[in-house]
Amino acid sequence: MGLFLSCYENRLDTKGRVSVPAAFRSSLNNESFAGVILFRSFTHNCIEGLSMSRMEKMAGATDQMDMFDDKLDDLSALVFADARPLPFDVTGRIVIPSDLLKHANITDTALFVGRGNSFQIWNPSDFEHVQQSSLNNLKKIRPTLKIQQ
Repeated sequence: MGLFLSCYENRLDTKGRVSVPAAFRSSLNNESFAGVILFRSFTHNCIEGLSMSRMEKMAGATDQMDMFDDKLDDLSALVFADARPLPFDVTGRIVIPSDLLKHANITDTALFVGRGNSFQIWNPSDFEHVQQSSLNNLKKIRPTLKIQQ
């Protein structure tokens, strides 16, 4: 599984299709499903995106939860029930369902934001505010990452 890095802004065409950035598509080359999985973010007004193998890992992680756990019910309803497997067309475009676009306040331009093992799709001006807020927060706490050798 490749990484999703950087930000790319693409316009939706009149039929609601948008091109998934070539760099993101190349990160998915070794996937069994030639497309992306999208669902509404429950932390921001954006769309979460990932590969089928990453979605399978998320499903595996929920196997560690109690079958009758309320958190599992909520997670399943918000992630798995809402997930849309969207195949690429021959030019690498997808059609994002209208309810997902509405959730993210996207009308004509979508910003694809790399997040390592996943990505998000934002209204560009909304993301600008969130990114600045994140930068301000990180300047205050100055986090560190422990990288395994």
